[in-house]
Amino acid sequence: MTYNGIFEALKPTSVHFKAGEFTVLLGTSGAGKSTMLRMINMLNKPSCGEIYIEGFGKLETDDASLRRVRRQVAMVFQQHQLIPRQTALQNVLVGLLGSHASWRTFFSFSRDDQRFALQCLDRVGLLHKANERVDNLSGGQQQRIGIARALAQKPRVILADEPVASLDPKSSEKVLSILHRICAEENLTAIVSLHQVELALNFADRVIGLSEGKVVFDGSSEQLSKENLASIYNEQTVQAD
Repeated sequence: MTYNGIFEALKPTSVHFKAGEFTVLLGTSGAGKSTMLRMINMLNKPSCGEIYIEGFGKLETDDASLRRVRRQVAMVFQQHQLIPRQTALQNVLVGLLGSHASWRTFFSFSRDDQRFALQCLDRVGLLHKANERVDNLSGGQQQRIGIARALAQKPRVILADEPVASLDPKSSEKVLSILHRICAEENLTAIVSLHQVELALNFADRVIGLSEGKVVFDGSSEQLSKENLASIYNEQTVQAD
């Protein structure tokens, strides 16, 4: 993946993600983690090569194909991307928009839609905050609203781009624990980019290490050694335990 025909953010790469697997992408800023994530749902269109998703085949760039894929590939963002003045429930209902015809957005959500959105809030432990504006919630709570919104899409894949970068250690652990539990319960494929090695070791079934746009490690968290971390972090000394 090349930006502006000059900067190669991600070199030619072949990676297969398994259904139901919780994968963590590790690497420094600029290593290619976000580019890889954003190419999976075509927020970044590859400058060369092809992307295949089981059940969809080769991803095409026309609007109809992109909508079809993005309905089932949910995204959790670093900066939450919530609507501040709306309630937690209203924000989660946004996750249902892709499952309705465009004309349907001019009408109120049905009781069944609202009931399902409340169930999503309950699964992230925030049912009691359903009618509270999200700008009154903590950063950790807002990120859990983001997970509930993603869950409302009924996705097959959840992508999370540095979802705990702005959170304190306790909130980070809680957010990732909730995301990991939900993905396990629903057999969802999760691909999560992180900076924190200790969180990768705690939650990842699989770790993909990126450095300067190249995959330099691909294995289980148990296989991740100090030497592997040195390669991922450009030969800096990193403690894995």
